Amino acid sequence: MKETKLWTALITPLKRDGSVHYSDLEVLIKRQEEAGNGILIIGSTGEGLALSEEEKMGILNFVSELNPNVPIMVGVGGFNLQMQVDWIKGCNGLNIDAFLLVTPLYSKPGVEGQTHWFNSLLDVAEKPCMLYNVPSRSAVKMPPEVLSRVKDHPNLWAVKEASGSIADYQQFRRSAPEIPLYSGDDALTAFFAAAGCSGLVSVASNVWPKATHLYVEKCLKGETESLYPVWNDAVDALFSASNPVPAKLLLNENKVIETAVLKPPLAEMELTDLSELIRVDREIEKWYQNNKD
Repeated sequence: MKETKLWTALITPLKRDGSVHYSDLEVLIKRQEEAGNGILIIGSTGEGLALSEEEKMGILNFVSELNPNVPIMVGVGGFNLQMQVDWIKGCNGLNIDAFLLVTPLYSKPGVEGQTHWFNSLLDVAEKPCMLYNVPSRSAVKMPPEVLSRVKDHPNLWAVKEASGSIADYQQFRRSAPEIPLYSGDDALTAFFAAAGCSGLVSVASNVWPKATHLYVEKCLKGETESLYPVWNDAVDALFSASNPVPAKLLLNENKVIETAVLKPPLAEMELTDLSELIRVDREIEKWYQNNKD
């Protein structure tokens, strides 16, 4: 897993009735395999909190049986600690490689509460774990002191930093310089790479698996002269509505998935003008063709 520089926070494709579209899920996984990207399933981009326990376990079993030749990480997120502990225990025996542990949602705990939360999850995990700082979704930041307290846990592998702040990233780096940090913001990867990040957990690679792989390689090598403004425009378009609405719409537009159906409260109609998505899609393809060799 340490060699995997790009993880795709995979969408969950749905049928028109809202059930999981497994044949489309297999297509998406094979696209990531071909690009050599690790796969995060049932994360926030995968609408994990809107899926039922039965749906989530169905996805896990399906992916586990597919046995892709790239590593699989599973999202762990919520606000009820015992439910997350039970979820991890249920996943431990499956053919997966890692867990993504998000800060507790909604309740906004401080250092003591977050330290207890992460230690409790790390203690029951039988796979390497990536901690996830995403205050825009959880309503609370993970303080650097929390990372300092848990950094020596044998199951802690990495941190996904998605606060949108380079200053916060630098604080985490100082708190635990030996722990790999991954960018959780597609647009900031070049800046995080200059500060020593290990890779990216990406939304963009859902729609551009190979191009985003190349983008990450260039960021990590410091070869950034070709990245702007094309990648800024692309990321802006992908976040012009709540994630994963634009990604699903573009994948559907390109006939990769059958529908752009989302789980409520998200809805396709949140973005009705696809012209900018279509434009940046063409620009990314042109960029990839010009830079892949």
